[in-house]
Amino acid sequence: MKKQHSFGFEIYNDISELNKEDASLMEEARKTTQKAYAPYSNFLVGAAALFNNGQKVFGTNQENASYPVGICAERVLLASASMLQTDEPIKTMAISYNNLSRVGGSDRPISPCGMCRQSLAEYEERTSQSMRLILSGMEGKVIVIESASQLLPFSFGSESMK
Repeated sequence: MKKQHSFGFEIYNDISELNKEDASLMEEARKTTQKAYAPYSNFLVGAAALFNNGQKVFGTNQENASYPVGICAERVLLASASMLQTDEPIKTMAISYNNLSRVGGSDRPISPCGMCRQSLAEYEERTSQSMRLILSGMEGKVIVIESASQLLPFSFGSESMK
C-alpha cells in the first residue's frame, strides 16, 4: 500500500502582507538576530515566540569552537520557554536569520534543522497545542506553517516510548 504525506503553507511576498501581530513578531525575531553568538559561521539566527497568555520569549543561536556544542535559536527559545512558562503553549514562533558571510544573503525563508524540528514537535505534544511558524530572512518572502510538527512527519515522540 502506498500512501502520501503532504501539508499546506502560506507564502507572502514580504512582511507587509502579514497581519499586525505576525509582522510584529517577525520584526522582533529579526532584531533578535543581533544578539546571536555566531563568530564562526556569521549566520545569525533569531527566534521570537508568543505564548497564548501574551508573554514573549526569545532565542538566538549560540556557536562554539567545538561545533557539536553549539545550539540553535529555536532550542534556546524552547529551553527558556520551558523554564519561564512551564507547559504554557506557544501560539506562534517567528524565525529569522542574518547571513553576514560573503556568500548568500538573508532574503528568503529558511527552515529549522532536523534536531529543532524534533524539539518543536515534542513541545507541541507536551502542551497539546499546535505552534504556528513564521519563517523569513531579514527581508523578502515569508512562509507561514500552521503546525511545527508538519515539518517532521513520523516524528519520534512519547508514543514511540510505549
